[in-house]
Order: sequence, then C-alpha cells, then structure tokens
Amino acid sequence: MNLQHRKENSDYRAAMGQLLVLYTQVDRLIMEACAERIASAPDEAARLGLAKQVGDESRHVNIQREWMEKFGSRQAPIISKQQEATILGHFRHLDWRDFLTDMYLCVEALGSDAVEQVVPLADPGTKESLRIPLLDELDHIAFGVNRLKQELSHMAPAEREAFLGRLPERIQTLNRSFHAMGLNLKALFEAVGADYDELCKSVLQRKDEVLKEVSEPLVA
Repeated sequence: MNLQHRKENSDYRAAMGQLLVLYTQVDRLIMEACAERIASAPDEAARLGLAKQVGDESRHVNIQREWMEKFGSRQAPIISKQQEATILGHFRHLDWRDFLTDMYLCVEALGSDAVEQVVPLADPGTKESLRIPLLDELDHIAFGVNRLKQELSHMAPAEREAFLGRLPERIQTLNRSFHAMGLNLKALFEAVGADYDELCKSVLQRKDEVLKEVSEPLVA
C-alpha cells in the first residue's frame, strides 16, 4: 500500500467515522423527540406508530454503536449538547401537523436520501450497519406522510392549499438551521467519495417527490 493510498484510506475512515457518529446522534434525537410526542399524539394509531418508531430508533442506535466500536470511530459528539437541546426544544413545541412535516418530510425523508447516497461508497461493515435503519425509515416516512395526508383531508380547501404552499419554505428553513450548526458536511461527504453537488441534487429531487406525495388525495 503506497503512501497516497494509506492517506486516502485514513481520510475515508476519519470522515466515515464522523458521519457514523452523526447518524447515531440523529437517530437518538429522533427517538427522544418521538418518545416525547407519544402522550400528546391525537389518537391510538398515532401513539402506536410513534412507539414503534421509538423502538426502531433504539435498535438503530445500538446497531450503529456496536459497529462504531469495531470501526474505531472517534466517539466525540458532532452535535453539541446545546444543539441537541435546541433540536429537541424545536420539536417539543410544534403542533401535530408541523411535527409531521419537520420530522418526516424533512429529517426522515431528506436525511435518509443523503445517507443512501453514501451507502454504495461505504465499506461492507458500514453498509451492513445502515441496512436495517434505512429499511425501517421507509416505514417511518410512510407513517408520517400518511398521517399528514389525513390531517390535510380534514382541512377546508383554502386552508389545505395554504398549508401545502408553506411546506417548501418550511423545509428550507429547517435545512438552513441544520447547516447553520457549523457541521462541515460537504467535506465529510466528499472525503468518503461522494459528489456533494450530486448528493444535494438528489435530496432536492426527493423533496419534490415527497411534497408531491403529500399533496395527493388520501386513498381510503
């Protein structure tokens, strides 16, 4: 192994290690936010859906922590304690519709799309550590989208159109807030071999897809 290859491998491992820490922190924050929301969820089906997700996210955190130990990730948090508190505070004060929007349309749908762009570039162990979490996230997104569509189906037409019209800016605002946290995501993604511009294009396309899905009528 030449020096250049060793450096590239070292850069990859350092960056992927940080991304794994970030993914794990985000999953734990999702778990905590959903756990807090259970008591105020509007009905039994919503409470059961959130409870299932709490269990899923707990499993994801355990899977990823076990893999990080084997991978040798530096365990220092990427998101600070203060930033974690701010994120949880944000979700804590949302009404049900906005919670569904921010959690499932933004964090889950767009976040999982970004992770999916990295999976083909990852080492076998990292790929396996992400397999179950990404499969579960499909169920979580479907739950959130369907619940939001239920909410929309109960709105008056004008209120529904106004709500849908605000969604793109709401997602963009949350995205800007995340980037304002000072995480150098571009450098991390590029260090593991991702084309950051293409990754951003994919996330934007996913945003358009999920917004279109939400706007379609609820199927009985």
